[in-house]
Amino acid sequence: MKGEGKVFLKSRMKWIGLLGLFLSAFSLLVHFLLAGFTDDSISDYSIPVTIFSWRPVFDNPRFARHTPLYRRLWGPTRHVETLLPDSNPRGFHSDPPARTNGFVFVRIQGGFHEIRNSIPDVVAVSRLLNATLVIPEIQSTTSSKGISSQFKSFAYLYNEEHFMSSIANDVRVVKTLPKNLKWARRKKQIPSFKVSYGSSPYYYLHHVLPVLIKHSVVELVVPHGGCLQAILPSDLEEYQRLRCRVAFHPLQFRKEVQELSTKVLQRLRPLGRPFIAYDPGMTREALAYHGCAELFQDVHTELIQHKRAWMIKRGIVKGKLSVDSTEQRLAGLCPLMPEEVGILLRAYGYSWDTIIYVAGGEVFGGQRTLIPLHGMFENVVDRTSLSTSWELAKMYGREAKHNDIKKMTPPSIEEETKHDSLRSTRQRPQPLPPPPARPKYYNIEGWWGWVAESDNEPESTVIELRTNAHKLLWEAIDYVVSVEADVFISGFDRDGKGHPSFASLVMGHRLYQSASAKTFRPDRKQIAMLLEEIRDHMYEANHTWITSVRKLLKRSILEGLIESSKRSKAFSFLSHPVPECSCITRAHPVSNASNLGVTHRCPQWVDGIVNERSKDYKNAEKEEDFDEEDLSSSGLFFGHKESGGNNNGNNETVNSEANNKEEGQLEDQEELEGGER
Repeated sequence: MKGEGKVFLKSRMKWIGLLGLFLSAFSLLVHFLLAGFTDDSISDYSIPVTIFSWRPVFDNPRFARHTPLYRRLWGPTRHVETLLPDSNPRGFHSDPPARTNGFVFVRIQGGFHEIRNSIPDVVAVSRLLNATLVIPEIQSTTSSKGISSQFKSFAYLYNEEHFMSSIANDVRVVKTLPKNLKWARRKKQIPSFKVSYGSSPYYYLHHVLPVLIKHSVVELVVPHGGCLQAILPSDLEEYQRLRCRVAFHPLQFRKEVQELSTKVLQRLRPLGRPFIAYDPGMTREALAYHGCAELFQDVHTELIQHKRAWMIKRGIVKGKLSVDSTEQRLAGLCPLMPEEVGILLRAYGYSWDTIIYVAGGEVFGGQRTLIPLHGMFENVVDRTSLSTSWELAKMYGREAKHNDIKKMTPPSIEEETKHDSLRSTRQRPQPLPPPPARPKYYNIEGWWGWVAESDNEPESTVIELRTNAHKLLWEAIDYVVSVEADVFISGFDRDGKGHPSFASLVMGHRLYQSASAKTFRPDRKQIAMLLEEIRDHMYEANHTWITSVRKLLKRSILEGLIESSKRSKAFSFLSHPVPECSCITRAHPVSNASNLGVTHRCPQWVDGIVNERSKDYKNAEKEEDFDEEDLSSSGLFFGHKESGGNNNGNNETVNSEANNKEEGQLEDQEELEGGER
């Protein structure tokens, strides 16, 4: 019996040990699964402290929203609150006929903003020609090697099914050409047109349409962005609203991109705080086109000049190679540097712990150019701070592994023999051969970091082609975040061809979707003049200068709208889709919408949307004016916290309660001035 008891005990211990091992393995498996799927649950928390490099630092977690200073910094622009989106047809709008004149196949070249600017134009052209549109082909992804086969061309960036179903009432659309036409295209037997930027409706009706009717198919190559004239004749105004319907409703990013963009937005608003989206607009191409090389030093200037020489040789730039960058900057033709934007924001009243999201993809010069901005604001972040590599990889899809490192070829037998003979004779050291050409490389920001020794740049590697495709997804995230931001400001709004850039499309989308959202459109010429006044003491600005900056930025919110209607809209309709795609409601007593040409009244059911805003407006008008008091410039830009850690002020406080009173007085005074204008 004792022997049987021992055997039973041993077998029982064995089963307990096996159970323990099983539970340990199971717990490890659960741990890895939780680590892999953290992104699905992290959005439930208000502050991202688990997997992100950014941990927000605030002077005071409580954020007062009912103060004059908050209203001036973050509140809506009251005089355009009556402006609401309305891109629905305003007359008879027929469905596309069952039988069309043929197929329009489109290849769109360029970056994010060029692609987004082109697609609504392509849809409008297809309706103008009574043609069936084939889903456009995005060349920068189609030609890229190594990207996921799960997402190709149009579907790499946008939701293809949603796009097709949403524009079905406007244009007939198919995914691919019929087999016979597909074969003819492979043989290059279908007529092709390389469309210039901003082509007129006359061009399509008198040059493209006859060919389309004859051959039942045409191919349009769009190399520079928008392929249709920005400002159309009055009898084609419905085509403008069609552009808006396509750009702001059917043209949605694919599911994976949209989900990550939403998570980034949730992580950007810890404790419900507002944030600023800032697009530097500092691309190598834009700097080269506008002659802004001398804003940088050392290798950066050489890189910009090399690009400008390349543009001159190809006729993109008509001017000289050497341009006085100082004159260009004073004329407002160069981007505002991140340091200058930081000084403007601090002078306007934004405190050191304001959240700033850096958008727009490439920042030429890398993180070095953003160091001054980081010095003025603690919470400067971008998409890399708010997402994990696993989340980005999920958005990219399954990509093949590539090795771009070229293997070194072993030396020949003759070279080895010669080397051995030199060693045996012990001759004097020979002069070293010239160094090889410096290779082309990317740093973590993705900007060009090479200087070529000839006029021909090295061919892109597989990894670089893949990175170019990834940039479309990065800028898609930045686009969503910038449109939804509480405040948006741009350092530059022109691209490397002089056309409206990423920032212009963001400002146009914000104007359409929520016209009252605070969007600064600073006059770079006036800003450059103000900055020149304090160039030698930029961090010790006096009260007069600060007041001038505040008035200039305040005016840029409304006056910048009118200026963009003259300057940007002529090149890109989506950068200023007003008045064609907006309506005005009767619910608000004061409005500057008429200055923008908006006369169309919104449907009656829309009036209820702005009733609450009207109540806030009336309450704001009753606020008491305060006498303006002097500002202390001490610590304006770098005074983060009071010594001793006894600072009980909230996030809105810049220096003192006197400053808060001055903010309220300045706000009310300028709002009244805006109403008089």
